[in-house]
This record gives sequence, C-alpha cells and structure tokens, in this order.
Amino acid sequence: MTSTIDTVLNYHERTKHYLDRYARGPEYMDWASQPDPFRRYEGAPRIALEQGDNSRGPLYRDLFSSPVIPSTITYQTISRLFYYSMALSAWKKIPDGVAWPLRVNPSSGNLHPTESYLIIGEQALPSIKEGLYHYNSYYHALELHRRFGKHLWTELAGQIQENGFLIGLSSIYWREAWKYGERAYRYCQHDVGHALGAVTIAAASLGWGAELVDSLTDNAIAILLGIEDQTGTEAEHADCLVVVYPKNKTDEIEIKKHHVLENVTTNTLNKFQNIAPLGKINKLSESHQKWPIIDEVSLAAKKMQAPDANIADRLSKLPPKAGDLPQCNKTAFEIIRQRRSAVSMDGETDMDRPTFFSMLQRLQYQKSIPFECLPWTPNVSLFLFVHRVRDLEPGLYVLVRHASHETSLRRSINPDFLWKKTQEGYIEKMRFYLLAPQDVRYEAKVISCHQDIAADGVFSLGMLARFDDIRDKGAYFYPRLFWETGLIGQLLYLEAEAADMRSTGIGCFFDDAMHQVLGITDQSWQSLYHFTVGGPREDKRIQTYAAYEHLDSLEPGLK
Repeated sequence: MTSTIDTVLNYHERTKHYLDRYARGPEYMDWASQPDPFRRYEGAPRIALEQGDNSRGPLYRDLFSSPVIPSTITYQTISRLFYYSMALSAWKKIPDGVAWPLRVNPSSGNLHPTESYLIIGEQALPSIKEGLYHYNSYYHALELHRRFGKHLWTELAGQIQENGFLIGLSSIYWREAWKYGERAYRYCQHDVGHALGAVTIAAASLGWGAELVDSLTDNAIAILLGIEDQTGTEAEHADCLVVVYPKNKTDEIEIKKHHVLENVTTNTLNKFQNIAPLGKINKLSESHQKWPIIDEVSLAAKKMQAPDANIADRLSKLPPKAGDLPQCNKTAFEIIRQRRSAVSMDGETDMDRPTFFSMLQRLQYQKSIPFECLPWTPNVSLFLFVHRVRDLEPGLYVLVRHASHETSLRRSINPDFLWKKTQEGYIEKMRFYLLAPQDVRYEAKVISCHQDIAADGVFSLGMLARFDDIRDKGAYFYPRLFWETGLIGQLLYLEAEAADMRSTGIGCFFDDAMHQVLGITDQSWQSLYHFTVGGPREDKRIQTYAAYEHLDSLEPGLK
C-alpha cells in the first residue's frame, strides 16, 4: 500500500515539466467552462466594507525597522485589512475587449483559487457582529455564513491572543486545474503562500501581528470555515487559519502564540456544525474536466493530527534584522495597492548594489514580516541568476536562508562550485555565495520554459525546498513548502515595487533542468517556484480602471 508520503512525492515527480514534455494539462482551453473568478454566498446577508486611503499609514520601509502603533479593531480597520490583502486592486481592459480584474494578492494565471474568511467576536460591533464571514472581493464585502453567539466565540477567544480574531484561507482547485491540469495543486499552494503573506503584511501595516495556527487538523479548519460539507469538483479545500491580534510582544507571548487553539474540543466543533449556514454557494462552471491525481495528493497531504512544534529552535537561530530599503518614501498601503505582475522585462534596467542586498537581507529568514507568521524553521533557500546588478559580477549565486541548510546544500549540489562569499560590511553576515561567475541569461531563460522574462530582468531566482522535511514531518508538510515560497514571492513583489521596478512569479519551469544546472541528482532539494525582478516593459494598449468603479453602477441593494 502506498504511503501518504510516497503519494505526495510521486505526485511531485509526475507533475514536473521536462525539456521534451510538459506535465499533463488540458489539450485546449475550454473557454465555455472557464470558472467564475468570484465565489459568492447567494442570499447571505452582506456587509459592505470601506475602501482605504493609500496615502495614510506607515511608510513601507518602516515596517521592517520600527513597530507600528496598533490600530483599534473596528469595522474601519477590518475593512482596511481586507482592502490591503485580498481585495481587487484594479481592472484592466484592451479597447473593444473584455475587462479583467487584478487583486492585491497575486495568483497563478490570475485565476485566484484562494478564498478568505473572517471569524470574529464583538470587537467590531455594531457593524460586524459575532460570526463567520466569507470575504467577497468583487463587492469588497463580508457575507455572513454562520452567526454564532458570545458563548461560542468565548470558547475560541480564550485560546488566542487578547482581542484577536481569525482569518481562514481555502482553495478551489478547479479554478487552476481548468487551465493547468495536474500541476494545478502546486499553483494553488503558491497562492495560499501569497495570500498568507498579503494578510501578514497588511496586518503589520495596522500594527497587528499575524500567526499561522498550526494546532488544528484540516477537518477542524473546514468546520470552522463552514466548508466541511462542500463536495465535487468546485469544492473548497481548507488550507489554514491565521490569528490576527494587536501587537504587544514580549518573549513570553512570542512563545505562547504558537499554541493557540490547541484545545479546540469536539464539542466546540459540533456546535459550529449545528449552526445553520446562510447563503448558497454559486456555481462556477457549466462543465468540468476531472484530474483525479489532484484529489489523491490533496487527500494524502491533509493534516490529520496536530504536529509538535519546536519553538526554541525556531527562535534561537534568527539572523539580524534587515536595514531600510534605500530611497523608498511610499506608504506601505501605496506599495501594496500598486503591486502588479510584470508581463515582460525591458532587458536594460539595472539595480544598484545596496538595493539588491537590502532585498536579500529581507529574504533571508528573520524575525520580521512576513516570515514571522510561520511556526517552523525555514525550509527554502534561493539560487539566483544575477544579470545586471551594478558592481556585482554576473553569475549563479546562492542565498542560504538558514544556517542548517548549508551543509546539506554543499553535499547536494555540484562540488566544483566556488562558494565564494562577498566581503563587505554587514553583507559578511549574510549567507550569500557566488557559485559560478558567468553570463547566466541563457540558463535562466531555458529553465523558465524558454521565457525571455527570466533573462531580461535584473535577476531571476529559483526557490529550492528541503524535501527531507516531508519524510521527517509527514505528507501534510508538502503544501507548506509551497506556502513558504509564496511568502518569499509576496515579499519580492513588494520589494520590487519599492525599488521602482516590477517582478513576477514563474510557475512554468523545467524542474530537473534546474536541478541539473545545480548538480542535484536526488530529491533532497527540489525547485518549487521561480521569480524574476527587473524593469517592466508596459503594454500601452491596456487601459487601467479603478478597482471598485463597477460598484457605482450597481443598484443599492446589490452593493
């Protein structure tokens, strides 16, 4: 009998792209069955949220250097949390063509499989009452899914930080599988990581902490999100819960917060299930193509029991906090809302050395946003194809994001690599090494499915994850490796914007071609996500419209 670990590892091998063939996907785009990008709970009471003022709030650079005074939890600040994490950011349109929405949280192919929920008590009364809400990004509104009283909320609130509330994330695999087939499960997990990063950074901008709850099973999370009875191709699958709370950190709280909700009882879950749901989910497609392997890997990767967290190890090996990003005087909210995915790069723009190393400092694992939300030690290190950083030799580099990675990486990759460390002030403390000095634009392009964007940027990179942790911790950790890459990607997106550049995630890459360039011959380290940063080439034909301009034309009862 195949173990759950073997199932996820077999899925990973089967869904690799190769130079001579791609992972299994649709033979053509069935546009008639393209999923509705918006989940709605039809008939549920709806609470319209306020839009934010991008010009107010902390500077982006200050998020990493000084604490933000915590905002009071109110209807207005809950509105801002969603506006700066999961809302629409703009509409795009080609003249005489169809318009399409963009969102604050990026997604593979702009398909957005990730749904978000709010579980809250009486903090935001009278506008937002105790209950479970689904966030509808099209209307920037909360849809009441289950209404519960003070006593039931108290059973949860006693196990989380004072005045905290919960954000839940789920995935609709069909939204990605419609276009990408078997590889869609991977992309859904990237998107969970991006959403987790978006929530964490938006919360930090309000002076709030955000912590991934790792003490519940997936079945328990599904019940708390009210999606436990969804079935079929369009069903939502529970991903994670995040506790959000006003920051007042001490070392004691830092350790305590990893154990939130560890004593949620069966009785509490039964009470949630017995609350009548409000609203009916909308149908997304008229027809579907099934991809059974996605159901198989999803089932194998479900978390069936709470893991043991080694908190002391996580907190004792954090490198120094990063410095400020030079020259960025925009607010965090401006940077968040202006984020876009580059479609192509100009092949000319370069980056100065201080900006580049400031980015790397933030990417190296540290006790800072967005990585502080994770309750485990980092499992991802970065291999960079550097093309145009001033005063830095082009070539292949590695950023070792945790001290425990280095021995394993040196053993796993080409023994002829230089491992030459850059010596320059604070950079000496970074685990950043030159492996091979050469023009690596060709390799970057070929590995990224022959896409010019990987060679035309300032740099591109591959995120490699330590797969030993899957065997050590269990199959449930497989999607969490992708979540970590999504967090890295979300930070890269914002760092690029702060540097007056642009970036984009690259989900299409030849997995083993990347491993071959690095000399990896086993599954000890695997490439999960690629990224590129540089000067964008804009398509002048595309028009941009305000994110919620469409609400002005709706009848009052529909807003």
